[in-house]
This record gives sequence, C-alpha cells and structure tokens, in this order.
Amino acid sequence: MAPESLVTYRGAVYPWHCDHVGHMNVMWYVGKFDEATWQFFNALGLTPRYLRTAKRGMAAVDQHISYIRELHAGDVVSVRTSLIGFKEKSVQFVHEMSEDERGEVVAKTTLKAVHLDTEQRKSCAFAQEIAAKMASLLPGDAPR
Repeated sequence: MAPESLVTYRGAVYPWHCDHVGHMNVMWYVGKFDEATWQFFNALGLTPRYLRTAKRGMAAVDQHISYIRELHAGDVVSVRTSLIGFKEKSVQFVHEMSEDERGEVVAKTTLKAVHLDTEQRKSCAFAQEIAAKMASLLPGDAPR
C-alpha cells in the first residue's frame, strides 16, 4: 500500500459474520469495505454535512474484489485506503484489508465512484476544495 494510504476501518470478525464453512462470508467483506469507503470520503471532505447541504451524493459504479485469505471469528482486521486516480466527476481508490495479528493482506478491492447532484440526479464536478484534497493524496505518477 502506498505511503499516502489512510486507515479507514478497524474491527473484528464476529461469529455471526461466518458462514457454513466457518469463514467470514463475502457480504461482510463488502460491508467492512463500505464502512471504509465512507471514512475515506469523509477524509476527502465528502462529509455527511457537505453531502446534505450541497445536495450531493456518491454512487459506486465499478468494484472488483480479490479474496486472498480466509478470516475467522475472533480475527482483528483493519482497512487501509489509497487514492489511485480521479477525474472531474469520479474517483478511483483501493482498499486493502489486513488481519492485524499477522499483518497479512486478506482482501483487496478497487472501486470507482461518481459524484452526484442529488436534485438533478446526474453526475457533477467535485467542489474545488475536494479536488485539491484528492490531488494532495495522489501519488505523483497517478492519473488525474
């Protein structure tokens, strides 16, 4: 993960997260990644207050997940997030979930999200201060 990555989630695997073969079910990976996404958006300035007052929203339009290693009840996990690119109306980022005791990456997902005008129900440009924050987090060789 890039040095620009942010810790966006910390939690544990509970028994009710596990399926009939004893490992965390895919729906919980997606759920933990979703919580990390909202923490990441908050760090970019896409806060709940901003989204409500500016009448803006975010919509996932593409997501790819790799399941690398199983998680079991009692495992403690964290997610680190890195920005990998952004355009006028969209952002791409990657989450890496690690099992904290061993420090091993157990799952990874890459997402693309679009910034929306919730009244017109269509994509719109990011506010200048949000684009500036994204630019500050982007590695020098990443697409803008």
